[in-house]
Amino acid sequence: MLRSFLLPLLALLLGFNGPAALAADIPPDVLARTTTQEVITILKQDKDLQRGDLTRVHQLVEAKILPNFDFNRMTQLALGRHWPRATAKQKQELVTEFRNLLVRTYSSSLTAFTDQTIDFKPLAMKPGDTDVTVRSEIRQPGGQPIPINYSMYQTAFGWKVYDVTIDGVSLITNYRSSFASTIRQSGIDGLIKTLGAQSARGMATPATGNGS
Repeated sequence: MLRSFLLPLLALLLGFNGPAALAADIPPDVLARTTTQEVITILKQDKDLQRGDLTRVHQLVEAKILPNFDFNRMTQLALGRHWPRATAKQKQELVTEFRNLLVRTYSSSLTAFTDQTIDFKPLAMKPGDTDVTVRSEIRQPGGQPIPINYSMYQTAFGWKVYDVTIDGVSLITNYRSSFASTIRQSGIDGLIKTLGAQSARGMATPATGNGS
């Protein structure tokens, strides 16, 4: 399920790649709504993406997703209580491999966007809030709307996404469970090795296969 519906997150992130100063001044829901619609238009017009050119998709994701996705915070949250146990070198490798896994796993979703639409809900945000949830629904012909919530926090460089909840399932929680299982079996180095292997194969599941 996570693989199938992370497309809106990728579209959101691809659209966020703008000047840092400008992005920092735009409310998170406005930024999400306007940029997502712009990216959807690009996806529907790009012939290479429509033909399923994964090389081009990977290039787009690598070029535009990284500045807008807080992989350091995401990896730390996914490791949970195991994060302090990792050495500085292991932490760097974990962030790199987790990033690579997500980029490679979900890039193929960008080619699947056809008749879906995304509706964003009013944002419940108070003055001074620096951590918010942007709520949306993906609508597709013949199916029930799927709620997708983005956990975002404000930094000096604009709003960053650090988690996404799809139909009630948190991406971070999903990976935390599988990461913990792998660490129990083979340690932190084992998790790094597993993530690297899955990234290389472009697999769609986390370390123990619980997130399909």
